[in-house]
Amino acid sequence: MSDSNRRDFLAGAALFAAATTAMLANRTTEAGDPSFMNNVPDPALAGKELPTFKFALEKSEGKVIGKSFGKEATVEQLPISKGIAGVSMKLEPGAMRELHWHATAAEWAFVVEGRVRTTVIDPDGNAETNDFGPGDVWLFPRGHGHMLECLRHEPAHFILIFDNGYFSEFGTFSISDWIGHTPKPLLAKNFGIPESAFDGFPKDEVYFARGAVPPEKQSTPLQGRKLPAQTHKFELLEQPPHKVFKGGREWRVDSRRFPISKTITGVILDLEPGGLRELHWHPNADEWQYVIEGNVSVTMFGSHGRYRTETMEKGDVGYIPQGYGHSIENIGNKQCRILIGFNSGVYEAIDLSQWFAGNPVDVLATNFSKPASLFERFPKQDVFISPQGEPQ
Repeated sequence: MSDSNRRDFLAGAALFAAATTAMLANRTTEAGDPSFMNNVPDPALAGKELPTFKFALEKSEGKVIGKSFGKEATVEQLPISKGIAGVSMKLEPGAMRELHWHATAAEWAFVVEGRVRTTVIDPDGNAETNDFGPGDVWLFPRGHGHMLECLRHEPAHFILIFDNGYFSEFGTFSISDWIGHTPKPLLAKNFGIPESAFDGFPKDEVYFARGAVPPEKQSTPLQGRKLPAQTHKFELLEQPPHKVFKGGREWRVDSRRFPISKTITGVILDLEPGGLRELHWHPNADEWQYVIEGNVSVTMFGSHGRYRTETMEKGDVGYIPQGYGHSIENIGNKQCRILIGFNSGVYEAIDLSQWFAGNPVDVLATNFSKPASLFERFPKQDVFISPQGEPQ
């Protein structure tokens, strides 16, 4: 190969590599990758105006079988929510969300009302059965097989959070779907039982199976009890609040308190009327919000003069991308409660009052062209939650 041909070849190879890198970077970013490779802008956030970050989850149709339902909020319903998806699910007495697994997401859940029993199996063959009541949390790592069933004679309602906005509850891997589409000779060989044993099995996905109300006492698995090293259950609201202020309180659980929850952190935030979760941002995670009770105003700041406010009510979902400034304010006349999920196993936040307090007054005076004496009146510590929107 001549020197000129070699130079042309190397130049072409470099251009091809650069184009491939750019293509992969864009594809990775579109898939919600948190590393922001090459700072390729997310098309949903690259416009001159911020897109909506609200979705009326409980007003959506979802999937209904009998008196059980599943309603989801993914990028299909809320395009901004690329990092986290959520599902509101209700099970009627005797109903079970059949054995299934999620290939692309971990599942974190908060029980709003009723009682739920779960069984989950891990790759080592260890299985755990737990009973959950209001205020309890579970976490199933990505790909771990599990089921959910309603206990007793009252419906169970719970909110599921997944660490992938492209996940779809209606595209999970269900056991009836798998068995129903596998040839009987293969099933017989797999289990070592006659083909006739599979006569009458469902041909398609059951999704919600229905039968008798489960026994109060947990049944023993076929293999006996082989418990995993880490439990999948955490009694969140049985713990003291993480923070208590005049304007509200917060319960928080991440991997430091719930070790199996390596990719999701959960928060319950109560705000009194007029209470404000102050302006802040999260350096390491997107934020997914579900209003359990009350009416709130949520703001989002997206740089370059872009600012948006959404009013949310019971059953609505909100989404704040990683690093975007935001606040939550109770604008109703009674206490509100918000469930918040983050797609990181470690909670991080920087509050605006905390940032101000971390700087000398002369720096603040220069930044805002105001007298240094003005900033002596600002809070000397993190406000976090403010009553009536006023610093404490």
